[in-house]
Amino acid sequence: MLERRTNRFARPASTEVVEEKASAPAAAPVSAPRSTSPAPKSSGNGGKGGPKGLMVFLFILVVALAAVLAYIWISKQKLVDELDAEKQELTSQMMELQRDYKDLSSDYANINAQLDSSREEVNQLIERVKKTEATNRAAIRKYEKELGTLRNIMKSYIVQIDSLNTANKKLRADVASARKDLSESQKKNEELTQAVDDLSGKVAAGSVLKARGVRLEGLRKNGKVTDRAGQVFSLQTCLSLIENDLAPKGPVMVYTVVRNANGDMLTNPEQPVSFIFSGEEMAASAGREVDYNGTEIDLIIYLNNIGKLTKGVYSVDVYTENYKLGTAELMLR
Repeated sequence: MLERRTNRFARPASTEVVEEKASAPAAAPVSAPRSTSPAPKSSGNGGKGGPKGLMVFLFILVVALAAVLAYIWISKQKLVDELDAEKQELTSQMMELQRDYKDLSSDYANINAQLDSSREEVNQLIERVKKTEATNRAAIRKYEKELGTLRNIMKSYIVQIDSLNTANKKLRADVASARKDLSESQKKNEELTQAVDDLSGKVAAGSVLKARGVRLEGLRKNGKVTDRAGQVFSLQTCLSLIENDLAPKGPVMVYTVVRNANGDMLTNPEQPVSFIFSGEEMAASAGREVDYNGTEIDLIIYLNNIGKLTKGVYSVDVYTENYKLGTAELMLR
């Protein structure tokens, strides 16, 4: 029993010996002497360093390229934005010009026709700009020039209208002044004529043939006087040539000019009469020759064949070839 136990316990020891013997050869390399010379670099380490550097270079290149592309894109986008803003500004200016043309008007047909044509050009230009891309700089520049041309044309219209308005104002002022001057001149002429007549009458009073008692009367068919328009058959003008020893003697023609209520002269179609007064020929209603010897003489001048008369105020002016003798009125009921 003791031997077995000993052997049992001794078996592991022999095993260790065997194991030590078995492991002894493996320890031999550890005790081998090491060389003191430096070990050469493995070619495998050098292969790993080359691709890594290339990858770093490519990465940097890609980043730089991306930065360049980003810069180009941003610059392009900025340029596009600027061109869009420029197009919007151009469109805004055209719209403003369109409003200016709309507000511009004149009183002259030829200028209005030109304005209509220019308005249509502005409308078409706005439509073309809206349909044009902002990046089409050549077209935008062309539209800007057209816009400038249309602006200059509008300025020329304004100058023309202002000039014409100024000329018209001056013309109207001149016309008004001329009318005023004419009225004053006519008034002065009338006053001067009256003054001359008065002076002439005073200077030649001694030799002027004068009349008094001028009156206009309506006669019935039976020769009786009437003031009923429906009963008047003829008109008579009665007057007296007053005595004047200094007046020229001999035959004298006395003329009457009778006018109706409308101012139209009444005449006898069968006996038209005219005479020269102050160097000009005048039409008369009737006339009669009398032999004046310096003494007072009464005379009547008849106007026949006058047709039906209407109600109103009738007048008569009595003349000789040199003087107006007087005037009178008749009211027909």
